[in-house]
Amino acid sequence: MITGIGVSRGVAVGPAAVVARPVGPDPAEPPTTPATLSAASSRVREALRDVAEGLRRRQDRAPDEAKPTLEAGAMMAGDPGLAGTIDDALRTGAGVTRAVHDAVGQYADLLLSLGGYMADRVADLLDVRDRVIARLRGLPEPGLPVLTVPSIVVARDLASAETALLNPALCLGLVTVEGGPTSHAAVLASGLGIPAVVQAAGLVVENGTFVAIDGSTGQVVVDPTPAKRAEFRTRANQRAAVLASSDAPGATRDGHRVALLANIGTLTDARVAAADAVEGVGLFRTEFLFLDRVDAPTVEEQTAAYAAVLRAFGARHVAIRTLDAGADKPLAFADLGPEPNPALGRRGLRLGMAREDILVTQLAALAAAYRETSADLSVMAPMVATAAEAAWFAERVRAAGIPKVGVMIEVPAAALRARQILAEVDFASLGTNDLQQHTMAADRLAGELGELLDPWQPAVLDVIAAACRGAAEAGRPIGVCGESAGDPGLALVLVGLGASSLSMAVQKVRAVRTVLAAHTLDQCRELAGLARSAVGPQDAKAAVLAAARPVLRDVI
Repeated sequence: MITGIGVSRGVAVGPAAVVARPVGPDPAEPPTTPATLSAASSRVREALRDVAEGLRRRQDRAPDEAKPTLEAGAMMAGDPGLAGTIDDALRTGAGVTRAVHDAVGQYADLLLSLGGYMADRVADLLDVRDRVIARLRGLPEPGLPVLTVPSIVVARDLASAETALLNPALCLGLVTVEGGPTSHAAVLASGLGIPAVVQAAGLVVENGTFVAIDGSTGQVVVDPTPAKRAEFRTRANQRAAVLASSDAPGATRDGHRVALLANIGTLTDARVAAADAVEGVGLFRTEFLFLDRVDAPTVEEQTAAYAAVLRAFGARHVAIRTLDAGADKPLAFADLGPEPNPALGRRGLRLGMAREDILVTQLAALAAAYRETSADLSVMAPMVATAAEAAWFAERVRAAGIPKVGVMIEVPAAALRARQILAEVDFASLGTNDLQQHTMAADRLAGELGELLDPWQPAVLDVIAAACRGAAEAGRPIGVCGESAGDPGLALVLVGLGASSLSMAVQKVRAVRTVLAAHTLDQCRELAGLARSAVGPQDAKAAVLAAARPVLRDVI
């Protein structure tokens, strides 16, 4: 038995489908000479083209939300600059696979130094490298095997090009030896409702060996006994039975209303969520319209996309976040130059203030979509830190003709001054993913800092409590739209702290609805007190689990 970090709840038992490992450069390959340079360069370019084409074929059969990731990998493989860097390595005498390995390493180091979004692309770049080297060596490309029976996918780590192809009908669960709780694999598995464990250090398993996993506790059992398999399957069946509850609006047992909303990032997400029993959208990320483009989307393009989302939800509420990009998610048409610490640089609203033309265009499109649909629309800004920023944003939203304006609270400064900030706007939403990394000074992409990034950290709960207290003093609602909202135990704590709505991946709504309906508001407040009084995240989680009603243990 190995214990990692559970990142997507649920239990599963099944045969392991092990993701093939990369093979590395060929130690026996001949060096490149002036006489063989041209042929070597042609071989590398052919392999790069083949890999790019393979990724595009995967893109054709991937879900819409995964297509941009696969396209990004194909673009990396087709980057002339990368091919040129490989040629430079060939001229030094390196063999073809060694040249690819070393040249991509230079690119990866550059992306890592940039941090944030660019650092998050390193796994995709290394995936391209490994596929090219395998082709040059005449070996199968590494990655997911073709699943023919329901299986548990086991990998050292999983590039987003591979994660994008996970099929919930055949992927019973996911285990990675590396990776962190906010890695692409973890987030996508959670969104798909696939039980998942990361940081399962020391796990070694062969294809076909049965594995049992618990996505809540992080427990991984290799070759479980028949009795252990039966135990896990019983728990899975019990969880399914408990979650087959009503689709009533979110509320505590004593009738305190808590709106249960969906987080979405694409039009496909919107259609899936709109067909489910959610009360609306707490976070629509608009970045998919902007990233991987050489020019900004037009008012007409944006209006059509926003109107489609609003129509899908009819009379239900939809909160749309303005563009959250910047140095950590660079835009070709809005490059503000290099920054020493992109995660703390000109991103979110700060980019909107520096490039007001982009924000004004987006607000014009949102206003046009609102007029077309008469929807229940609100618009909120990311990465707000001061009341002055909130006032600046609110003035422009209202001038555009949009009735409700809010802000994301993602930094401790905004949480501590929530009363003053909310005096300028109509509502706030806590983005707990960024709030965690800024409170704990821990990069959310760093898997080795997983414990610091645990959303149960009492210090993070203290910051959330301060924000909720400020919102109450201002007489404004405050919701949560980070990953914390989809954790059934944390949902109870967040409601106890004062959250009026919870927005999450649509697959998590049923579990949260179930546990809320079993607890009163006073019980939620008691659980919040227990979590904040704990010394560390594990103590906080254990205290809540012990004091909560048994239904919480049934759904996690």
